[in-house]
Amino acid sequence: MKLGAYTACLHDRPLDETLKILGELGLTSAEINTGGFIGTPHIPIDDLLSSPGAREDYLGRFSQAGITLTGLNVNGNPLNPDPLVGPQHAADLRRTIELAGLLGVRRVVTMSGLPAGHPGSSTANWVVNPWDSQWLDVLEYQWTEVAVPFWSDIQARAAYADVKVCIEMHPHNLVFNPPTLQRLVEQTRATHVGAEMDPSHLFWQGIDPVAAVEYLGDLVFHAAAKDTRINEENVRRFGVLDDRFTRTPADRNPLNLGGRNTLNQWPTQPSWQFVAVGRGHGEEFWAPFLRALHAVDPEMAVNIEHEDTELDQIEGLRQAAVNLLAAAEAAGV
Repeated sequence: MKLGAYTACLHDRPLDETLKILGELGLTSAEINTGGFIGTPHIPIDDLLSSPGAREDYLGRFSQAGITLTGLNVNGNPLNPDPLVGPQHAADLRRTIELAGLLGVRRVVTMSGLPAGHPGSSTANWVVNPWDSQWLDVLEYQWTEVAVPFWSDIQARAAYADVKVCIEMHPHNLVFNPPTLQRLVEQTRATHVGAEMDPSHLFWQGIDPVAAVEYLGDLVFHAAAKDTRINEENVRRFGVLDDRFTRTPADRNPLNLGGRNTLNQWPTQPSWQFVAVGRGHGEEFWAPFLRALHAVDPEMAVNIEHEDTELDQIEGLRQAAVNLLAAAEAAGV
């Protein structure tokens, strides 16, 4: 397996310094952001699309550092009905697939996206418990009229480029768990669309990521190493579906997610939170998880995604790398 990191957490470091840090941590894989919610400081996309020489030079920087470029990440909402967001994120995804094909990078990571609940609305609508028939009406519109046509086109582009598009099963998306991932693949007859297995978003839903890997099987193309700590006392009081987020004050420079949208602040007493590998679940989880991924594809890349707000950039990566490498050794992969 290839163990590495998604470099978004080192967005303020030059690419060569970032690759050096990964190598010093014992990692051999990198995943680079190419658009969507966040910027592209580690990749000159226009130059690479237009110049074979630029592509050769860019890949050479990874080879020199002893790192393999295993994925391009373009997480965003390509189905967002907001005209300031959806079209741009969709264009970023299409452009990333083209670039991945040119670079010989066979994995593109993204999200399925989330449309409006009906034609003409400019706000995305996430339905997760459609006990009333009106919510099934919403889902039928979202899937039939929006998602299936869009993702059928993405499937065709990915197949042409010989690239696998790996969907992160993430809340506030049509695809947020194994059954919805499977539904998208079936309804688009996809051969080049599957899952990026990020356990962090499955833990808080009560899904066993190992069971999810076994359920999806060959539909798992790529994986993330991000942990979740379940704060049991808070779960007992608040549950796992939590609307206690607050707006980030303007003077704290909130992260822009596209258009007028910004990243909100987490609750001060969260029911669950993202943490570095090993700080939510120990080797007793991570070793079987890596074994399950290895059984699907022995060459699969597993890249650390550092979003632990209790640790700085380097310490978070360091702890995640130490624990991930130890789990891999214990798993024999």
